[in-house]
Amino acid sequence: MLGVLRHPTYAILFSAQVVALLGTGLLTVALALLAYDLAGADAGVVLGTALAIKMVAYVALAPIAHALADRLPRKAVLIGADLVRAGVALFLPFVDAVWQIYLLVFVLQAASATFTPAFQATIPDILENEDDYTKALALSRLAYDLENLLSPTLAGMLLMVAGYHWLFAGTMAGFLASAALVRLAPLPERRTERKVRPFLDRVTRGARIYLATPRLRGLLALNLCVAATGAFVLVNTVVVVRTVYGAGESAVALALAAFGLGSMVAAVVLPGLLGRVSDRIVMLGAGLASALIGLGLAVWWLTGGPPAWGFFLACWSAIGCLFSAVQTPSGRLLRRSAHAEDRPAIFTAQFALSHACWLLTYPLAGLIGAVLGLPQALLLLGLIGLMGAAAAHRLWPRGDPDILTHSHADLPPDHPHLREHGLRSGRHRHVFVIDDEHPAWPGRG
Repeated sequence: MLGVLRHPTYAILFSAQVVALLGTGLLTVALALLAYDLAGADAGVVLGTALAIKMVAYVALAPIAHALADRLPRKAVLIGADLVRAGVALFLPFVDAVWQIYLLVFVLQAASATFTPAFQATIPDILENEDDYTKALALSRLAYDLENLLSPTLAGMLLMVAGYHWLFAGTMAGFLASAALVRLAPLPERRTERKVRPFLDRVTRGARIYLATPRLRGLLALNLCVAATGAFVLVNTVVVVRTVYGAGESAVALALAAFGLGSMVAAVVLPGLLGRVSDRIVMLGAGLASALIGLGLAVWWLTGGPPAWGFFLACWSAIGCLFSAVQTPSGRLLRRSAHAEDRPAIFTAQFALSHACWLLTYPLAGLIGAVLGLPQALLLLGLIGLMGAAAAHRLWPRGDPDILTHSHADLPPDHPHLREHGLRSGRHRHVFVIDDEHPAWPGRG
């Protein structure tokens, strides 16, 4: 997997991702402490609202940010977003009211909604070899998981020698370092002349391509599937460990680490596995297994009480592994499903639509867990996950070839696309993606 770092441009961009992730991790700890200073016992409400603002910003603003930045140089977009995030981190230590946290979090997440899809869409242009790109996806997943483990440790070490406000300085340094590294990276120029499109067309283009592509409709269903079980883990682990098992803070950290460890194991194994087994089999199998583990654990809990502590940790690790097995290969599907000029649009659509799934499941996990009980919440989310897995199996066609036979009854005989393939009319075959000449999948409306 580490061999992909021999590519100099990718190595620089991966370094930028790592330092930005470390800064984000420090920000998570610092925000929690700042919220407690301002709101005391209501800090959880503040953080929950901030999380909701983050998701709303991701879902609503990502397509708009992409449309606004679509004609700008990608390097300028990435650096500008990092500088905005660094500016927010600079102001956060000086806030003295909760509403100021909400405002700055919204600005920061708007910048992240601009940066992340643009960054993700750049990597396929740099790593054209599919094996290298798969390794890069796994390495990115590994970086996210390691950040979840290392950032709290780093924050704890810094807090031993300085107040938590200095964590915001670490966050700012991470984003500034990311901007500097992106500045050094020789990003490829756009290869084709891009068609000038109206603003509304740019806002909606990614979602239209995404929702018109069967494999990506299946991916959306799988996003819902893993968001269901994942939301229970991320929202309710602390409640399960402290109230059900009566354990302390270190046990909460251990349970979350088990989830992260499972995700890292999958990231290491997937590059080799995807060379032998299709994306569809791996991702559908992982989504279904994740839902079944959630359902099985809920039924066990409701009928016989909570499982033993060791078995609970094993389930959390398995869910983390299956979560990564769905999330990591998704970039491969996006890469297959659009021309290079449309990749930023569909990566943005994936970013927005996947977070819409979390925007649904996060509140359900917390509300149902608090009102009806934890096993009932896990049962409901497991059922949602099962429906998502079933929908993905139906929506994502078996075989899923890249080259499809189709015709163009709507194009004139002298259209450039028909001339390119030596046709005046009739059926022909080529690698098929949704674009201006192919607005619908063959055999579908």
